[in-house]
Amino acid sequence: MRTIRQGGSVELEVRRSRFVCTLARAADEAEAAAFIAAHRRAHRDATHNCTAYVVGEHGEITRSGDDGEPAGTAGIPMLEVLVRRGLTGTAAVVTRHFGGVKLGAGGLARAYGQAVADALDAVGVVELRPVVTVTVGVDHALAGRFLGDLHARGHQPGDVRYGTGVQADVAVPVPELEAFEAWAAQVTAGRAWTRRGAPGHIEVPVP
Repeated sequence: MRTIRQGGSVELEVRRSRFVCTLARAADEAEAAAFIAAHRRAHRDATHNCTAYVVGEHGEITRSGDDGEPAGTAGIPMLEVLVRRGLTGTAAVVTRHFGGVKLGAGGLARAYGQAVADALDAVGVVELRPVVTVTVGVDHALAGRFLGDLHARGHQPGDVRYGTGVQADVAVPVPELEAFEAWAAQVTAGRAWTRRGAPGHIEVPVP
């Protein structure tokens, strides 16, 4: 799955109506609802504040709202853009300031969808790749070389602790777990120990 790199706003003008799309990350429905409520309070003078969000580990929870626009002309086109991009953990509000010219159902749908698409292009998207934090322990005598080998392999330890030995926490992509543990044993001649910890995600920018 993917999510936005960061929140942000982008404005689109269509026949004198202003469509301002604001995006935010949302870990769950409660965060999405709180973001939407706060945005509506801050922009209560707008003609419409239409909404859409996708949350859940696999993007399984989706909601949208037209906020007074003709049914199906705002929230659904917004949601379709989020779903088509494969996003989760993302909430969108498009604030419309009416410019005096009616756009028709098709024009509204295109404008709301385009506003979300433009905002996504502006803030950027990251891919969420599943990882497991692996703690690797080595003697002090091996630590310098082993940490250098880690960097050379492309791993940046999240935390390194020095005590009776040296422990480094490394976020390892799930498909590479066994290969990483075998590599750690090989480069230390079997003198390293490993312990798998909490699962999580790393964020990789999507071009």
